[in-house]
Amino acid sequence: LFGTEHDLARAISKGDAKAQSTLYESYSPKMLSICLRYMGDIMEAEDVMIEGFMRIFDKINQFNFTGSFEGWMRRIMVNEALMRLRGKKMINVELEEVRQESSNAVSVESNMQAEELLKIVNDLPVGYRTVFNLYAIEGYSHAEIAEQLQISEGTSKSQLSRARALLQERVKVMEKDHLRKTK
Repeated sequence: LFGTEHDLARAISKGDAKAQSTLYESYSPKMLSICLRYMGDIMEAEDVMIEGFMRIFDKINQFNFTGSFEGWMRRIMVNEALMRLRGKKMINVELEEVRQESSNAVSVESNMQAEELLKIVNDLPVGYRTVFNLYAIEGYSHAEIAEQLQISEGTSKSQLSRARALLQERVKVMEKDHLRKTK
């Protein structure tokens, strides 16, 4: 109906209600999963997602049509989640520099379900989860994370390192549980 995502964005910028509805129906599942990664609670995530869509519709004229419209929307959703977390003072970051960041990513060599892994990430403390999502999933640099969360780069690295360590520990426990169940 609208062709490309840029056609959809143009229609929304002209106030087309059908385009807004199409955008919401097409992208709300993806955007909700992004919000859920940060909020950890479905009701909070839904609130953030709705606020994010309202901001998208309000700021559509700021989209410059050169990059991915979905990428632009994702950044808005992440920013909405971060603003909500900041507003609730839920980001409890440690104020210490990391001595040495572990560069080992969480390795999962079992047949664990993606849902189980998502649950492990969602169960991380809010600060760890937020930095992990921004770095590992959204692809932000530590400098960008530090600026967004108003923390130092060292704190961002420390939070990521601790998140990875906790994830590795929890994945090992989960793998042992899976092995016990399959025997």
